[in-house]
Amino acid sequence: MMELVKKNIRMNRFKSSTSTQVTMDDDFIVPDTMDDMEQVILSSGNIVIESVKNQGERVLIKGKLAFQVLYRKAEGGLQTLAGSIPLEEPVNVPELGERDDISVSWEIEDLTAGMINSRKLSIKAIVTLNVRVEALCDGEAAVDVEMNGETAETLKRTIDVAAIAVRRKDTYRIKEDISLSSSKPSIERVLWSEMQLMGASTKPLDGQVHVEGELAIFLIYTGEGENTPIQWLEESIPFAGDVDLPESVEGMVPSIALRLVHKDLESKPDYDGEMRDLEVDAVLELDMKLYEEQPLELLSDLYATDREVVLQRGEVCFDRLLSKNTGKCKISDRIQMEPSERILQICHNDAAIKIDNVEIREDALNIDGALEVSLLYMTSDDTEPVKASTAVLPFQYTADASGIQEDSVYQLNTGVEQMTAVMAGGDMVEIRAVLNLDILVLQPTSESVIINAREEPLNLEKLQALPGIVGYIVQHGDSLWDVAKRFHTTISRVMETNDLTDDQIRPGDRLLLVKEVAKA
Repeated sequence: MMELVKKNIRMNRFKSSTSTQVTMDDDFIVPDTMDDMEQVILSSGNIVIESVKNQGERVLIKGKLAFQVLYRKAEGGLQTLAGSIPLEEPVNVPELGERDDISVSWEIEDLTAGMINSRKLSIKAIVTLNVRVEALCDGEAAVDVEMNGETAETLKRTIDVAAIAVRRKDTYRIKEDISLSSSKPSIERVLWSEMQLMGASTKPLDGQVHVEGELAIFLIYTGEGENTPIQWLEESIPFAGDVDLPESVEGMVPSIALRLVHKDLESKPDYDGEMRDLEVDAVLELDMKLYEEQPLELLSDLYATDREVVLQRGEVCFDRLLSKNTGKCKISDRIQMEPSERILQICHNDAAIKIDNVEIREDALNIDGALEVSLLYMTSDDTEPVKASTAVLPFQYTADASGIQEDSVYQLNTGVEQMTAVMAGGDMVEIRAVLNLDILVLQPTSESVIINAREEPLNLEKLQALPGIVGYIVQHGDSLWDVAKRFHTTISRVMETNDLTDDQIRPGDRLLLVKEVAKA
C-alpha cells in the first residue's frame, strides 16, 4: 500500500480590522500644594493599555489616558500638573475566535487642555483605537508518496510560501544615566520631561532579535539658586541590544512594530551629593511576526498503470511574499509663527506620524498621512518666556509592491528617523524630517492540493476501450503528463518510443503512444 507524505504549513491569517473613536473629557482640580494657573503652555498625553479581553464578538479594552500639563503660574514661573482619565471601551469584532490574536494600537487625534479658572483644568481628547485580529491557520497538503514496493507515476510542482515562523510580543528595557554638563545648574525640580523613539530598527538573528535606535530625551527644570532662569536639556541616548527569541533565524522576513510603552525620568544625586544626574527608564514593546520564505514542493497528481488511484482534492490558502521594504519619506516645509513674538531659541521639537489613508494601486501602495509637529521655544517676553506651537505637515508616499491586488494583505509600521527645526529668518521655522515606512505585503493564494488517495483494482472495461497503440497530434494546452495519463502509459515510455530528449511538447507534434499495463 502506498502512503501519502504530508506537510503542515502554518500561516498567519489576517481576519479583520476595526477602528473606533473615543471622546474623553474630565475636569481636574489643582491640588492645594500647587500654585494658581495663569496660562497653559504645553500638554501631552499617552494611552496606557492595561488589558485587552476577548468577549466573544467584541473586545473590551481597558486602560487610561495619562496626561501632563505645563502651565505658567500667576506669580510667574512654571509648574506641571499630571493625571489620568480611565478608559474602558468595548469594540465590536464580528467572527472573533476564542484563540485569535488581538493587537491594539492607538492615536490621540486631538488633546486639549483648557483653563476653566485658575484652580480648575479641563482635559478633552479624541482617541482612535485600532483593533487588528489575526489567527494561526494550518494548511496540510501531500508533498510526496511512499510506494512501499509499488510503482506509480507522480507529478510535482513548486510554489513559494511565506509561512509564519514566530508570532510573539516581548519587551526591551533601556536604563541609562545622564549627567548634566558643568555649564548647567543642579536640578531643584523637574517640571517637564518627554521621551521619543528615533531611528529605531530591528533585525532577526539566530536565536534573538536585534534592536537599535535612539531615545530622544527632553527636560525642563528649575535650577538651584535664587534668580536662576528656567533650564532645559536635550539629549539623545543611543541603544542597541538583543531580545531572546529561540525560534528566530537570521534571514527570516520581519514585521515588527515598536512602541514606547513606559517612560520614566528621575533626578538623583551624583557622587558629590548634588542633583546633577538623571535616571532614564524606558520600555519598548515589540509586536513581532517573523516569516520564513521557502519553496514548497506539492504533489500535483498521481496515477499507476497496474491499479486505479482515486484522489481526494481540497483547497488550501497559502501566503506568498510580494514585497518587503523600508521606505524613507522626506519632509521639508516652513511654518509661520506668531509675528508678534520674538523667538530667541527653539529648544525642543516633537513629532507624531498619523496615517490617514492607504490605497492599493497598480503595483504600488499609496500612503497618505501627516506629521504632527510640536515646537517648544524661548521668547523675549519675560512674562511668557516659554511657549509652544503645533503644525501639521501632510505627506504622501508610494511604495513599490509589484503584483499587489485588492485582496493582498499589508502590514505597515512607521517611525521617525530624524527631525530638525531651525529658525529660517523672521517668523519662519524650517522643518525637516525623515520618516521610516516599513511595509510587508503578502498575497493569499488558494492552491488545489491532494489530501487523500485510495487504491482500487483496474477498471478493465475502461482499459480495454483504449487503443493498444495510437498516433496522436499534440493539442494546445497538452502536457506530456496529461497525454501519458490519458492513454494509460508513462512519460518515460512515451519519450523512449518517440526518441524525445526532454518532456517538452508543442502543438502539432506527432506522438506514437503505446498502452502500458503493468502487472499488479
